[in-house]
Amino acid sequence: MTAPGAGAMRMVQLSLMPGFFLGVLVVGLPLNLFSLCVFTRQLSKSNRSILFLHNLATADMSWLLALPFLVQYHLAGMQWSLGLVFCKGIRLFYHTYFYLSIFFVTCLSVDRYLAIVHPLRSPLLLSHRRAVILCVVVWLLAVVMSLPVAQLTYTSQCNHGNRTVCAIYIFMDDIKQSLLYSLCCSCLGFLFPFIALSYCYIRSVCRLLGRADPRLRGVAWELGVAMVMFGLFYLPYHISRNAAIMMTALDLQDWSGRETADLVFSLEMCVCSLASCTNPLFSCFTGRPFRRELRAALSRLRRKHRVDPQAQGKKKERNISEGSSVTSAKAAT
Repeated sequence: MTAPGAGAMRMVQLSLMPGFFLGVLVVGLPLNLFSLCVFTRQLSKSNRSILFLHNLATADMSWLLALPFLVQYHLAGMQWSLGLVFCKGIRLFYHTYFYLSIFFVTCLSVDRYLAIVHPLRSPLLLSHRRAVILCVVVWLLAVVMSLPVAQLTYTSQCNHGNRTVCAIYIFMDDIKQSLLYSLCCSCLGFLFPFIALSYCYIRSVCRLLGRADPRLRGVAWELGVAMVMFGLFYLPYHISRNAAIMMTALDLQDWSGRETADLVFSLEMCVCSLASCTNPLFSCFTGRPFRRELRAALSRLRRKHRVDPQAQGKKKERNISEGSSVTSAKAAT
């Protein structure tokens, strides 16, 4: 951050990243809050998709709640003033809900796969009770998988500017623990879910494309787009994160390679944050109650702001008659 020639990294960390996070917060918070309200009302129904969509919206909402602290941190010039415990908590919180989002998108893909490819066996293979157990397992897995983040996170006093930073483990000089941990998270938290998601979507799309109904072809197109977006958000992020740690492990005399890797990872953090805005759109595609509630909300807004010509004419006539009555009363007086 303070080295000569690191102007791009300073611009990303102090300007681009907080601006990006703030934009994601402004857009993603109302979208996920609306999703959460819709799916909370539908939770009483024994519907697996609603259950997974509710957990996905909860994970994204919780992830967004960590962003204001990171926005303030970057806008303050990387000055952390909330102490070590809160630093560890925010990093742990961020990491947990980041992977929860990936896991529940994968659960939704499995649910769609069973409904499309195995429609008769689907209620037996993944009953509502098993779906609830799966959600509990996913939450526990994400929390346990993220616990090392609290150990690897630390605050550090920088000589330049006399500031205290809340250091993320990716930028640690000691890579013995951080590299192994990052690779494990990449495999367990992304690679395995991505393989499962790809298999489910490819099988589902092949089954849908084999049917004559053109509406089903539209569903196949939506599923394919969702899979591509998932890969575009999360694959570059995990590659750049491991590359940033590995460049530190190489201990090159030329720091340009390490600076480039750190810069790419910081940019990927910005890009990856957009997933919290696109997940509600994914919910719109896969959740019929969400689309129904959205149409109802838009209809209410249109009715509220629409001007009825008849009502406006009656109101005008009433104003004219009231004005005439007042004029007559004045004349009589």
